[in-house]
Amino acid sequence: MINLPALRADTPGTQYVTHFNSAGASLMPQPVIDAITGHIALEAQMGGYEAAELRKDAIRGFYTATADLLNAKPENIAGTSNATDAYARALSAIPFRRDDVILTTNNDYVSNQLAFLSLQKRYGIRVVRAEDELNNGVSVDDMAAKIRELRPRLVAVTHVPTNSGLVQPVAAIGALCREHDVLYLVDACQSVGQLPVDVMQIQCDFLSATCRKFLRGPRGIGFLYVSDRVLQDGYAPLFVDLHGAGWESANTFRLEPTAVRFEDWEFSYALVLGAAEAHRYALTVGLENIAQRNAELCATLRPKLSALPGVRLLDEGTHLSSIITLVSDHKPAARLKTRLLTEHINTSLSVYGGAIIDYGRKGMTTAALRISPHYFNTGEEMDRLVDTLSDALW
Repeated sequence: MINLPALRADTPGTQYVTHFNSAGASLMPQPVIDAITGHIALEAQMGGYEAAELRKDAIRGFYTATADLLNAKPENIAGTSNATDAYARALSAIPFRRDDVILTTNNDYVSNQLAFLSLQKRYGIRVVRAEDELNNGVSVDDMAAKIRELRPRLVAVTHVPTNSGLVQPVAAIGALCREHDVLYLVDACQSVGQLPVDVMQIQCDFLSATCRKFLRGPRGIGFLYVSDRVLQDGYAPLFVDLHGAGWESANTFRLEPTAVRFEDWEFSYALVLGAAEAHRYALTVGLENIAQRNAELCATLRPKLSALPGVRLLDEGTHLSSIITLVSDHKPAARLKTRLLTEHINTSLSVYGGAIIDYGRKGMTTAALRISPHYFNTGEEMDRLVDTLSDALW
């Protein structure tokens, strides 16, 4: 069960804003804020290196808490500066050769698509996108057919695309990858923290995420899950540093045996400690409880938004996430966002350039308004959002 009054009392930002931008950066709870500011104060008092040494046991808690979120082990977790950094480290570990295939989807995150195209330009690999089912995300059958036909070097899927409420069938695709012994990379940036995410069920080799979105952690930190199989097979990022490897002789080095090999030596340990608190906070609330609460909020909000005159919701799929995107016949999304902001209602934009395949198919050439409720939002806040948006349409 969700104890809404207690959750909102833990969230000082709710006193100042009505926050529907958890898909961008959610409101941090007080334990997260305290962990960050407390460590900054400690660094100011005694020095950065010394503070990290004093709090080394608490810092290790980041790996335990993150592993608990994913049904993984701490040694399979690497801390990174953000989700894109985590994703790039995973990609850099794969020794691509000319004509290797990356099999992905039409709805993969824009930065991932750009990375694939950059690899294509530099190494001559092929980027292939599986077909979508009608209004229901990627086709598992087409994924299976293309895996059998193309023998891809990598399958890469974004669990919850940033530009719609779609939830992709990552576990079904993972089963295909294991059956055909194909590397599998999952972008869980928008799913961890709003949905249960189990890497054993997904059967992925890599999974990347950030801490600032639905996990309610600070900006500037993310993480990468790396499977035992990948570690045992010797995969490592292209550029390792003294934290991820040991320099054994003038011309040799030894990789760290755990996912630490995917980390850099330098960290903001204030953010590490804040993220650890955010992950523990989500676990305490309960990921199933969060998912149920979010589903209830969106089931209430979506019909109210779609009933507004001239408003079209863009979300598709059998299972929808806590990301709602819409466009209006009357006002551009940017103007709607600005109007909402004048009433201290936070939303965000999902731009055309971030989803050109999906938005092109939907007949769009401009941005959509993105609304992302989270479990601390109230019914009164949703009514206020709908009423303000209704006024803003004219």
